[in-house]
Amino acid sequence: MRILFLGDIVGRPGRKLVRERIAGLRAELGADLVFANGENASAGLGLSAKNARELLNAGIDALTSGNHIWKFKDVWNLLDTDSRLLRPHNYPAGPGTGVRIIRADGLPPVALINLLGRTFMPPVDCPFRAVDRILDELDPEIRIRVVDFHAEATSEKQAMGFHLDGRVSAVLGTHTHVPTADACVLEHGTAYITDLGMCGPQRSCLGMKPDIIVKRFLDGLPARFEVASEPGILQGAIFDIEESSGQVKTITPVTTV
Repeated sequence: MRILFLGDIVGRPGRKLVRERIAGLRAELGADLVFANGENASAGLGLSAKNARELLNAGIDALTSGNHIWKFKDVWNLLDTDSRLLRPHNYPAGPGTGVRIIRADGLPPVALINLLGRTFMPPVDCPFRAVDRILDELDPEIRIRVVDFHAEATSEKQAMGFHLDGRVSAVLGTHTHVPTADACVLEHGTAYITDLGMCGPQRSCLGMKPDIIVKRFLDGLPARFEVASEPGILQGAIFDIEESSGQVKTITPVTTV
């Protein structure tokens, strides 16, 4: 099985790029499933129900999220009713779940898991303990297991990779919007990358207008972020999984404009 996982989708430019490119990219790369983090898809911060449906209807097989998932309350009901939408599982409470079994015709089931880091992030339950409980309860026949770890600190992401090596198929970092150059298959067959990057405006600071961000660094005053303009860039990674074992054979970063 071959899975393409896209980094954080940022604002209208990111959604537009995904809508326009997803079908062709799936065919070009031979991806059986396409996942993405929709954390910043609505005006660069959060995910509305309308935009979640837009992305799912465009061809994304499932959407993960992160610390901004609660911003638009109309998505709360969707978290309970649409099995293709996840929120971090280690939030103490709230609608939805961070574990979904994705079933597609002709393919083995895939356990998609969404976790939130704790370093420089909102207070949540321990993601390491949470994922241990998930794996203890998961049907052992579901061998393909993909984790989106939405976290700030590279050390926390790397630690999660080693913690889950050999127990899941992939640990993929999101949240920081800058693709890292450390895509690899760990010792026991788990694909790992610290950050997938983003799908959003190319000339930007993490998807936002650069002049606003620069000014904030210069004067230290609060400012409202605004999503930058097109052209967009699409980033993520694609990995090949041995279906019988759930181990990954290769992982390759993906960048396209």
